[in-house]
Amino acid sequence: MDLDLDGRVCVVTGASRGIGAATAGMLAQEGARVLSVARHGGDLELDVTAADAAERVLAACDETPWALVNNAGGSRARPLEELTDADWQHQWELHVMAPMRLMKALAPAMAEAGGGRIVNVSSSSGKRPSRRLDASYSVTKAAQLSLSRLFADEFAAKGVLVNSVAPGPVESPAWIGEGGLADEIARRSGSTRQEVLDATGGGAPIGRMGREEEIAAVIAFLCSERASDVVGAAWSVDGGTVQSII
Repeated sequence: MDLDLDGRVCVVTGASRGIGAATAGMLAQEGARVLSVARHGGDLELDVTAADAAERVLAACDETPWALVNNAGGSRARPLEELTDADWQHQWELHVMAPMRLMKALAPAMAEAGGGRIVNVSSSSGKRPSRRLDASYSVTKAAQLSLSRLFADEFAAKGVLVNSVAPGPVESPAWIGEGGLADEIARRSGSTRQEVLDATGGGAPIGRMGREEEIAAVIAFLCSERASDVVGAAWSVDGGTVQSII
């Protein structure tokens, strides 16, 4: 399927590894001109929680972006009682304020240029909070879904279509990297790393964890002209982890 992305400028945050890197690579394969944004290793090295991040992203583009993928994020496996106010605030800035500022700056510019696409990478934990992960991650990912829907309603008539994806556990550095979530959960639960990974994959109806390229494929579609009737959706890409029809 031709996604009609040839020559279009697409911005991907958190693009140095994991889902972000896979998405940037897939968009580039489709002919898009990708601006990879990351704290380290991107085309634009930038902390998306900085107050001027949106302005710096726009300034780095040689024309108004067609698509924005708000992917930057992260979690730890910590119990609720260990979270400090600073932990909650950090997750709020990363998962709500940063994508809000980027959408607030880029969506009007896209509308003026004739349209565009925004995809917010949330999480299955935003639909069904995970007790194994940082509670502030689940709560702020739920808020990100609501934020995405608000922008979808605001800009759909102006040609800017905003949607979310909600991945489940993915075979990415965040989960399987050294010191990642699998190791943290193993330490907390007294299990082995492999036992955690087996249980995590086995807990999904599909019987395994997701893969980066599977999430990227859905994101790339939502960035395309082919997704012209998809607005305000929160697509689960989780192997059936969240067992809901919504």
